[in-house]
Amino acid sequence: MIRDDIKSATIAAMKAGEKDRTAALRQISAKIKDRDIEERTSSKAIPDDELVVSVLQKMAKQRRESIEMYVAGGREELAAVERAELAVIEAFLPQMLSEADTIAAIEAIKAETGASTIKDMGTVMAELKARHGAVLDGKLASGLVKAALS
Repeated sequence: MIRDDIKSATIAAMKAGEKDRTAALRQISAKIKDRDIEERTSSKAIPDDELVVSVLQKMAKQRRESIEMYVAGGREELAAVERAELAVIEAFLPQMLSEADTIAAIEAIKAETGASTIKDMGTVMAELKARHGAVLDGKLASGLVKAALS
């Protein structure tokens, strides 16, 4: 499980004296605990790895956005900190679907559902997320689905 890998990595980083890595791993653990607390009141049970991956994806997206803003603002030292945190986060994320694999999945879903117009985009995206949610880049998939249905 990814959660166990994060705990092991945290312990290893502490023993190795890697303060920045330890801080990033503790941030990840804190975000996961926050999400666990949120899920207690939810009626739907989410598999543990899926929950952890969604937290990691959200954190990675936030870091990428921060990096863009820091670079645009000329704050390279802050962007470097964010890049280091992003590297730690991405180490625990599963390999995302490539563009070619995403296109193949979209075509398969289009064939199965009979989707042909942009009005069917919601149906295709929902099925795509159901099948490949943990390894799907939503932004890429959205653009590809829109292009495939136009």
